[in-house]
Amino acid sequence: MASGPFENSAAIPYRVRRVARARRVRVRVDPQHGVEVLLPSRAPLRAAAAAVAELAPWIERQLAELAGARERLAPAGTLPYLDERLVAVPQAGRKRAHRSGGALLIPADEGALPAIERWYRRAARTEIALRLDAATAAAGTPYTSLTIRNQRTRWGSCANGGALSFNWRLLLAPERVLDYVVWHEVCHLRHADHSPAFWALLETHCAGWRQAAGWLRENGNALVL
Repeated sequence: MASGPFENSAAIPYRVRRVARARRVRVRVDPQHGVEVLLPSRAPLRAAAAAVAELAPWIERQLAELAGARERLAPAGTLPYLDERLVAVPQAGRKRAHRSGGALLIPADEGALPAIERWYRRAARTEIALRLDAATAAAGTPYTSLTIRNQRTRWGSCANGGALSFNWRLLLAPERVLDYVVWHEVCHLRHADHSPAFWALLETHCAGWRQAAGWLRENGNALVL
């Protein structure tokens, strides 16, 4: 796959991605990357513009729904952090994001977003490691490594040998959701599948997992900066 520059059709910016195996043009609204047009390798660029123009009403509805979901999670000028809301405070000359009480001090220029993401990644490692160590000790299922990632759709994974990975964007969700995902992967250390034994173990250690999983299904797309 190859990514192209952002284009503009009827005031809707979009990114073109060439997909070698694609047979038709597809348009999707990605929470992290905005509007993407998946274009077959031999299709002309004008096909992307035509698709965006044709689907403009649907795209605008999707973008509005996503913006509304983000606003519900954290009003403008704030950033969600588990069960807290941090006030974003831009500071001229700052290069790194730094938390000070209920405020997150961030760069005042175009470097703000990368700095914020780096801060969340560092915080995710700390928050998740604390929960993971406690959960594996309680379950008697040790793990071998912890990796913090930024997958598009996956919130956590458990590989053979006990290597666990988690999405840093879980810190944008309520604390109970993070706790559920941690326990979900810890239970996979004992049961690699989603067998009845797996769900029974999860129920034992995380009784509210159904509500947390439902929240994540409904709101996961809005967990972006």
